[in-house]
Amino acid sequence: MIPFSILDLAPVGEGSSVSEALASTRRMAERAEALGYHRFWLAEHHGMRGVSSAATAVVIAHVGNATKTIRIGSGGIMLPNHSPLVIAEQFGTLEALFPGRVDLGLGRAPGTDMRTARALRRDLETTSQNFPNDIQELQILLGDKLDNQTVIAVPGMGSHVPLWLLGSSIYSAHLAAALGLPYAFASHFAPDMLLDAIELYRARFQPSAQLDKPYVMAGLMGVGAETDEEAEYLFTSSKRQFVNLRRGTPGAFPPPVEDMTPYWNEMEKAGVEHTLRYAAVGSVTTVREKLARFVDQTKADELIVSMPIHNPEKRLRSLEIFAEARQEMAKAA
Repeated sequence: MIPFSILDLAPVGEGSSVSEALASTRRMAERAEALGYHRFWLAEHHGMRGVSSAATAVVIAHVGNATKTIRIGSGGIMLPNHSPLVIAEQFGTLEALFPGRVDLGLGRAPGTDMRTARALRRDLETTSQNFPNDIQELQILLGDKLDNQTVIAVPGMGSHVPLWLLGSSIYSAHLAAALGLPYAFASHFAPDMLLDAIELYRARFQPSAQLDKPYVMAGLMGVGAETDEEAEYLFTSSKRQFVNLRRGTPGAFPPPVEDMTPYWNEMEKAGVEHTLRYAAVGSVTTVREKLARFVDQTKADELIVSMPIHNPEKRLRSLEIFAEARQEMAKAA
């Protein structure tokens, strides 16, 4: 069966607190592990009232303490926001705490607005240009000590935490292929280059010490519920969030609504529906059919699903729906 994984942003819903959001993420990870999901990743975002995973390594440790077997990690750490040494120390510490379970997914975007990005990076242009070199520096810091190496990460050295490259463009596909890293494509919010990027990555992949053949993880939004109608209703929260982001007015994660008409105009509607066109939303049967088509299109080695649902209990039920859909896909195969 194709592995299913979860991408979480520890969403802070309207009317709830950061503490409640982090507790909900812990419950999600526990339930995902019990249902057989392969990974539980958290994403770095900054300055967003609806996201509480900014201190990503800290939240990964929170999830790690709640679980025993599921892989945990970042989807991703925005490496230009940090020095490679700091990330090597953080993830070396995580690997020491949770041996053999930690992944380090890396992205190039700031994960925030430009004003906050400048507060994080100070020099936006230089840090972005250094991204390939920073990855290679990070590989050295997480590897075995070299004879002439003077800067070491403690913890970190010798941990060999596996790196992933995250992306939404041809640039990331080129880089992942050249470095021989597994590749996770952000088709859950940037679908346009998905198939071209995957094709290029597979065609140009160069084996590395970490990976001998291409490995593709594809992302998609997901909402599972008892009926298609309930799932579509719950999914309006994500649609409202995307509208708010496009307007430059992000806030806490909004509750669902019966009718989206008052919340967007025709241009916004078209843009959001285009962005979310790979989303798997519906009952077990509908989710299974949508996932099967997506896997057939992409030939992905693994799926990672983002389930931003306002009601924590409904999020847990969505996890179960997708696990049931995966079982049905396996039987059909």
